[in-house]
Order: sequence, then C-alpha cells, then structure tokens
Amino acid sequence: MQGVDFLKRREKYSKIFLTAVSILGLGIFIFTLRDLTIPQEPVILALLVAFLFISEYFPMPVWKGFTSISFPILYVIYLLYGFPYSLLIFSLVVFIVNFFQRRPIRIVFFNPAQLLLSFFLAEKVFAEFADRIESVAGSDFYFGLTEYVVLLFLYILFNNLIVDFVLVVRPQPYPFKVWKQKMITECLSGCISLIYGFLLYFIGTKNRGEIDVFSYFFFFSPLVGLALLSSVIVRLRKEKKRLKALFTITNELNQMLPSKDWLLKLQESFRDFMNVEALVLCIKEGKEWRTAILDGMANADNVLISDISSELEVIKSPIIYKNRKNTFGMADGFFENDIKSIVYSPLVIDNETVGMFIIGKSRTKSFEDDDIQSIATLSNQLAVILKTKMLFAEKEKRNVLEERNRIARDIHDGLAQTLAGAVMKLDTAGKKVHKDPRETVKLIDDSVWRLRQSLKEVRESIYALRPYPTERIGLISAITNKIKSIIQEHGQCVHFEIRGSETMLSPMTEKVLFDTFKESMQNAIKHSGADRIDVLLSYQTEHILLKVKDNGKGFSLYQAMLKARSQPHFGILQMNDAADKVNASLQIESQEGEGTEITITVPKMGFEGGSEFDQANAGG
Repeated sequence: MQGVDFLKRREKYSKIFLTAVSILGLGIFIFTLRDLTIPQEPVILALLVAFLFISEYFPMPVWKGFTSISFPILYVIYLLYGFPYSLLIFSLVVFIVNFFQRRPIRIVFFNPAQLLLSFFLAEKVFAEFADRIESVAGSDFYFGLTEYVVLLFLYILFNNLIVDFVLVVRPQPYPFKVWKQKMITECLSGCISLIYGFLLYFIGTKNRGEIDVFSYFFFFSPLVGLALLSSVIVRLRKEKKRLKALFTITNELNQMLPSKDWLLKLQESFRDFMNVEALVLCIKEGKEWRTAILDGMANADNVLISDISSELEVIKSPIIYKNRKNTFGMADGFFENDIKSIVYSPLVIDNETVGMFIIGKSRTKSFEDDDIQSIATLSNQLAVILKTKMLFAEKEKRNVLEERNRIARDIHDGLAQTLAGAVMKLDTAGKKVHKDPRETVKLIDDSVWRLRQSLKEVRESIYALRPYPTERIGLISAITNKIKSIIQEHGQCVHFEIRGSETMLSPMTEKVLFDTFKESMQNAIKHSGADRIDVLLSYQTEHILLKVKDNGKGFSLYQAMLKARSQPHFGILQMNDAADKVNASLQIESQEGEGTEITITVPKMGFEGGSEFDQANAGG
C-alpha cells in the first residue's frame, strides 16, 4: 500500500512540474508579444517558418531514436528577426505539430513550453557573458560562431535537464540505458546542428552578392530535405515491418491450428505488428469467457470477465473510444490510468462473437483508420481459428461418445444376452435337479461355459476401458516399447526414426497413429514375411507423418479390399475409418514381391490440442 501511495505522489509531482513548465512557458510567450514589430522580408520569414515546421513534423532518425534538426533554422530567425520572433514562432510551430500528431493535451502544451524555456534560458545566460566573449573573439565571424556554439550547447543542456527531471520524477522507471540512448541521440543532433552552424558562418563570410529568399531556400533545403526523406524512409520501413508482421500472423493462422503456446506467439507478433501499450484478448470457450492475453498496462484485478461477457457478445463490429475522460466501455477496469484510448475489435464468425480484442494506447485519438482495418483483419483470422478449434473439439467428443456407445452395444448384445441365457438355464436346472439329474448337469455345464465366456468378455471390455498406452507414456514411448517387444518375440530387424521436434497431440490422434502402427507391424510380421521394417515418425510444419515400410512379399491392394469387406477386422477399411476421425489421409503402396509401405498423414488442424474431456475419454 505504501508503494502505491509513493507512486501516486510521484505521479502528482510530475503533473505539477509539467503544469508549472507549461504555465511558465505561456507567461514568457505572452510577455514577448509586447516586443513584436512588423517584420522585414516577410517572404523569407514565411519560408523559414515552413522549413521549421517540416523539420519538427518529420524528425530525422539518429542512431536508435529521432530528433528534430531545427536549431540552425531557429538561430537564423533569431539573427534576422530578433529574440521575440524566434521564441513565438518556435513555440507556435511545436504546438501545432504536437496538436496535429494527436499528443495528449498536457504534452501539447508542455513540449513547446519546455523548448521555449530552454532557448529563453540559453539566450539569457549567453547575454550575461556576451560582452566578455565579444572582446575575446576580436571579430564578428568568431563572435558569431562562438554565439552559435554556446547557444546550441546551453539550449541542449537546459532542454535535457527539464526532460530528465520529468522522467526521473514520474512513477515509470527511467533506466540508465534509456538515458544513455537519449543523450547519444541528442549529441548526434547537436553535431549535425554544429556542422550547419559552421557552414552558415563560413558561407556568410564569402562575398556572394545579395542574400535573398532563394539563398535561404538553397541553404536550408538540404537539411530539411534530408530530414523529410529520412523520416519518410523510416516510416515506410516501419509500415513494411508492420505489414510483414501482419502477413506472418495471418499466414500462420491460415495454414494451421495454433499450437498450445499459440497465444504467446501471437502476443509477441502483435508487439511487432502495432505499437500499443496494452492488449487484452478474451475468448469464448463453450458458454464461458476467459482472458487469454493480458499484456502491457493491462490487468484483470478489477474485472470479472463473467460480469461483462453478455456485453462482449453483442459487439459485432469494432468500437473506438478516443478519450477515456468521456467513456471507456465495459473493460475500463482492465487498463491502468495512463491508457487513454482503446479499440474493441470482436472476433465474429457466422454472426457469433467468439472472442474480443481490446487494444489500448496512452494517447487520446491515437487510432487511425489503417490501425482499425489491420486489427479487424487479424480479428477475423482469429475468429476462424477459434471456431475451427471448437469444431475439432466437438468432433473428438463425438468420437468418444461413439466409442462409448459401441462398447455399450457390445455389452448389451453380447455379454448381457449371454448372462441372461445362463441365468435362465440355471433356473431351469434348479427345477429339474430332482426329476432329471442328467439334464440338470448338462444345463449347469452349459451355463458355466457361458459364464466363463462372459467373464472373458468382461475382462476384454475392462482392458479396452483402461488408459491407452499413448495416454500413459506418450506416442513415441509407446511405439518404442512395442518395437522392443516385437524384436524380442519375433526377431525382426526394426529401425525407428524420429524427425522434427515432438509436438503435443490430442489423445484421439495418438490413438489413431498407434493403432495404425500396430496393425501395420502385425501385417508385416504375420502376412508379409518381412525380415526388416522401417518406421518413420516425422513432426513437420504443417502435418505429422507416420510411415511403416517392410521388405516382405507384398500383396494386391484390390484383393485385400474385397477380403476386408467380406471378413471385417481392423485392417485396411478400419485404418481408413480411424484416419477419417482426425482428418488424416492414409496411403498404402504395395505390390506382390515388392514389400508394403503404409503412410498416415495428419494435418496440423487435426492433431493439436485436445481438451481435458478428450484426454480423459479418448482411450475408450
């Protein structure tokens, strides 16, 4: 609790300092209005203002950051039109730029105020030593050059002191690494401004005729053009990176059902896709909602997802809240106070909302149309994936229920009928025990035989209901153990190869793969006469493949299909039916005298995941 109070106090102090700087800057701005006069050469002034605006609106990329190379232009305005004009124009330009860039209102006022204050302090400090510097310099050239260098140094110094104080006081951490990066960026910016200052005075000493508007245009156009061009290039690269991240996300989601850590991968990709401060992903599982992702300045401490689930389900198109002060929607409690604007982007398919993206930014009105379209595109892709995942889960549940019903039918049609017959014969034997002892013995013997058969069926049913080997030890271990027992019992040479990284499979998929492996091995041993069997289990990007190949005598596939229809058993038809349960494809290649190769391929959509219900019941 004390830590929370301390952070709140720091937040309060930082806001007080921001307000104080803004008020002080506004006071200086108003005070300098009285010293304004009608400017000479208004066309040159308009050109310099335009260049100043472009350099501020399109900051130049420097090392790992961006900086505005505007001091040379500001200094020329200062030389030509005086200190009041330079202050007023500079602060107005920065204010307009921040306003157009949709910065928070306190930043819109603070940024021009702190820059104005920095230049004001730099000029006042230099004025205190101007006479001394002029006497030492000895000429206008060296005095002007010294003035430029000192003003630039003091301006950067005061500007960084003000910004550093804000960053230190605010509750968010301000590590040394960030400070170092900022200082390197500022120093590089200062070096570029210093070079332009030397050029300014070097060219100014040459007698090249009248200095008109074209002279200023050609002198500053390389600086402004470089800033404009480099800024556009960086923005294009940023957009390219964002589109590449979107393509990567959608491509992965289109190709395969996500793995068990797909939400974590999505969270990492989304950071590259869009610069957001907070992200919440809620998904619907059955009739219940849960929060799948909480990233950045988001938490679930103040929200119960069940309380807002009904409101989430009715949203069918993106909703934008531009300013938290007005309204923030039902998920306000998810976000910290610094988040000022959010977007609700529903995951809708077949007019059903299966999830909700809630994205937050720290600036008001910071979501543009392109951002909304990109978020909506990603939401549509995720809706398809979530719906597909639910359909596969339902399909596996149906398979489990079908297996249960089959066991129930077998018990009813076989075991129950046998027990009923044995009971009836024992009743009859009891009635005939005195009248016809021989018939009684015969009935008892028959009933005992039936009861033993029933006991055998009960044991088989119990064994069938036990957890499958793949559930107990996993697919790879189950195959390995089976191969060891085959080698010990039959002596065949069996080679088992695993390719790729093991992937989590659903219980039904592991069961189908293992059953196919067992049947293939049994056919190779009992019918093919093979002395070498090669088994391949390959975990690939888009599917998993199991191949069993032997060097036996082979067989006619057509004749085997006809035999399977007349004599049902777990053979070709049963393997194919089992493969259909997980959307797999089964291929059997064999010719008489050339061995047999059986391959089952499961697409990634068919084998990932599996709910707790599936894992508990797929073994049946």
